Amino acid sequence: MAVPSVNLTIDKGTTFESIFNVTNADGSVFALNNYTATAKIRKHPTATESKSFSTTITVATGEIRISMGATVTADLSSGRNYYDVIITQSGTGTVQKVFEGTAIVSETVST
Repeated sequence: MAVPSVNLTIDKGTTFESIFNVTNADGSVFALNNYTATAKIRKHPTATESKSFSTTITVATGEIRISMGATVTADLSSGRNYYDVIITQSGTGTVQKVFEGTAIVSETVST
């Protein structure tokens, strides 16, 4: 299954939030019962340094919300970065990438 690519824009020094809806191949809501989500951003895919997003799952809607506080976004590298969102099923330990893409990190003048 191809992983959906969603490109983001993050303004340095501001609060960031994005919502992703996980669906089955037929478009129905993916059951996120007993899953946890992890999301990270890196300057390039093989970079050793990364920053983590906070993640929240809403099981009923198949929604994963990722967020990052202003102090964390202030430390991101400007320009093109890469991120992904993975889910892990607690019972089996199965890990699955559900979203990926680039994140353009822009400078903020007023912070």
